Amino acid sequence: MKKKLTFGSVCSGIEASQLAFSPFGYQQLWSSEIAEFPSKVLNHHYPNIPNLGNMTELPEMILQGKVQAPDLFCGGTPCQAFSLAGWKNGLEDKRGQLTITFIEIANAIDEIRKKEKKDRSIVLWENVEGVLNDKTNAFGNFIAGLAGFDDEIKVNKWTKSGYLEGKSRNVAWRVIDAKYFGLPQQRKRLYVLAGGKDFRPDQVLFEFDTQNIVKEIKANKQEKSNENVFNLFSESNPKKEKLVENVFYKNNNKFEFFREYTDCLYAAYGTKWNGNAAAYNGSLYIAQEDRIRRLTPLECERLMGFPDNYTSVNGNSNTNRYQAIGNSWAIPVIKWIGSQINNFLNQKSNQEITCWYKSTKKAFNNLDADLFLLENVISINQKLYLNSSAIPNTPIESSIKDIIQVDNVPEKFYLSPQACKGILRRKAERNIKMNIQLEKLMTEISLSEKTLKQA
Repeated sequence: MKKKLTFGSVCSGIEASQLAFSPFGYQQLWSSEIAEFPSKVLNHHYPNIPNLGNMTELPEMILQGKVQAPDLFCGGTPCQAFSLAGWKNGLEDKRGQLTITFIEIANAIDEIRKKEKKDRSIVLWENVEGVLNDKTNAFGNFIAGLAGFDDEIKVNKWTKSGYLEGKSRNVAWRVIDAKYFGLPQQRKRLYVLAGGKDFRPDQVLFEFDTQNIVKEIKANKQEKSNENVFNLFSESNPKKEKLVENVFYKNNNKFEFFREYTDCLYAAYGTKWNGNAAAYNGSLYIAQEDRIRRLTPLECERLMGFPDNYTSVNGNSNTNRYQAIGNSWAIPVIKWIGSQINNFLNQKSNQEITCWYKSTKKAFNNLDADLFLLENVISINQKLYLNSSAIPNTPIESSIKDIIQVDNVPEKFYLSPQACKGILRRKAERNIKMNIQLEKLMTEISLSEKTLKQA
C-alpha cells in the first residue's frame, strides 16, 4: 500500500477528515454529503473534490468504475437498528439502511481493489458511544458485517474497546475523549478501525507503553484533591478565596467560565441552549463583563479544532453553523488516528507486532470468533501496558480560555434578564441542580431588570 493514502468519506458534513488527514499528504478522492449547508461549506473550501451526494448510490458507482476505490474509507453513519440476517436475506429495513450501505461501500471498494491487485482498504467509522448499549445489538451487527461474518456477534455486554479477528477484515474499536487532545470539550466518541487480514488495527488504535496513563492521571487528581486545589466540577461550594481562579482577562475584558471544559457540543445548540443541561451546569456558557452569553459559532469552531470562520460562508446562518459544527468530528482526534495509521504503514516492513493476546482471555460469543473485550489498560508484562482507554498516552490539556472570542460578539448571544429569569424559574419548578457560580450571576442579571424598572 502507498505511504500517501487516498481516501473517500461519506456523511462528510463539513469534512473534518480533510483537515485532519492533510498534514500527512492524504489525497481525498471524493466526499458524500446531501445536506444543503454542509454541501455549501464543502464547495467553498474544496471545489475540486467531487461531492457525490447520496451515499446509497456509491456501491454501484464504485463497482462500475465511475469513482475510484480509495486506500482509506471513512464516515460516521447513524447507527439505527438493523438486522444483519435481514440484510443478507435481502430484506428491506430503512431503520439501519445507512449503516448497511456503509458496509456495502467498503465491500465494493475492496472488490475493485482486489481486481487492481491492491490491499483491502482501511475503514474508519465514528459514532456515539451509546451504540455499544443499543438494545437491538446494532454494534454486534455492524462489526460482524464489517468483519465478513454472516450472522451478528452476540456478547453479554460490549466494552468500550476491543478487537475482533474476522473472516475478511480485522476490526478494533475504542472510545476516545476529545478533551485529552487539546480541546476543552468532553466529547466521547466510538472509533472503529478495520482492514484486511494483513492489517492490524489493534496496533494502530491501541497504545503500548511502559506507563499506565489512567493510573497516573487518577493519582494526579488525588494529589491535587489532597492539596485542596479548587475543583470546578465539584457540587460543593468552593472556598470563597478560590473563586477567582475561574476569572481571567483578555484585552482588558473580564471573563468568567463555569466549567474548565464543556459538555459535548450538540447540533441543536443554536436553538436549544436554554432548556437543557447546558443551561444549568454552565458548560456551554461564558460570562463576559459580568454578562452571561452563549458560545459563538467561532468559539464552537475552535471547540472542535476547526480554523476560525471555517463555516462562515455565503448563505450561512448561525443555526446552520452550530448544527454543522456539532455534527462534525473532533479534528485533533482524527488527526491522531491518521498519524497512528501513517506510522503503522510506514513501519510495516520492519515493524514488530506487539503480542498482547495472552494477557487477556478471548470473550465468549455466539460465533466462537476471536473476540477480545478490553477495558482501559491491561498489563502485558512487567514493563509494558496496552492502553485502550479514552485517554491517550500523551494527553494534551486545554482550557475554555483558549477558545474565547474577545471582540465583536453580537448582542444576540447574550442572555437577557428575562431569559435568565426563565431559566431560574424552570430550575426551581423542576428542582434542578445548578452550577453555584452560574446561578449567582444569573440571579444578579435577572434582578437588574427589576432595578432598572424601579429606577
